[in-house]
Amino acid sequence: MAQLMNRDEFRTALEDAIKGKSANKAPFSVAWASGKLSRDHLARWAENHYHYVGPFADYLAYIYANTPDTYTEAKDFLLQNMYEEELGGDRHTDLLIRFAEACGTTRERVENPDNMSPTTRGLQSWCYAVAMREHPVVAVAALVVGLESQVPSIYRKQTPTLREKYGFTDEEVEFFDLHIVSDEIHGERGYQIVLEHADTVELQQRCLKICEIGAQMRLLYTTALYYDYVAGDLPLTELDMAA
Repeated sequence: MAQLMNRDEFRTALEDAIKGKSANKAPFSVAWASGKLSRDHLARWAENHYHYVGPFADYLAYIYANTPDTYTEAKDFLLQNMYEEELGGDRHTDLLIRFAEACGTTRERVENPDNMSPTTRGLQSWCYAVAMREHPVVAVAALVVGLESQVPSIYRKQTPTLREKYGFTDEEVEFFDLHIVSDEIHGERGYQIVLEHADTVELQQRCLKICEIGAQMRLLYTTALYYDYVAGDLPLTELDMAA
């Protein structure tokens, strides 16, 4: 029978729940980091990614509404995260659209939900469902720890390639530079919220499970981008990945 873990044990367990499921392992990510995608492929990524991360402030707002007032620091973090997404400087979605336009697509195509894949639609729906229905600490574990905390490690592999192999300018890749910094901070604060407020065996176990599911969801989403948009142009054998 599971027992209540101390903070160090629980932190390790949360990290282990994500380990081995990073979206860096997806063929789309491998192709990106090795400079084998075309700008058209990157444009399709942007058109999909907008519909996953675009509503992130909305996801957080649902969690905020469900969070007890006694969780003062957690509510402050959620509010600050929402502010940074939408109001703190350039809106994050506008930076993403700037990158998308540099890849050759348009704002209209990016904003049109008909241009996202079914898997992207599933990830977006899962994020909404978790934010609305789960205990707020479990929802933070899913969306901030399971998803958002992965971003710096993913973009650190991809962003240098955007400059060095694809020739994007600093302004065009600002979306990635910003999230390497901001999501590292957000991810750590998410960990601290979960470590502090998951104070029962049941809550700890629910947080661990949903972290694992969140990591699997992002890996599935990124893998689907390869099969939906890239596989016909770039087989797995060219990525040194087994079919």
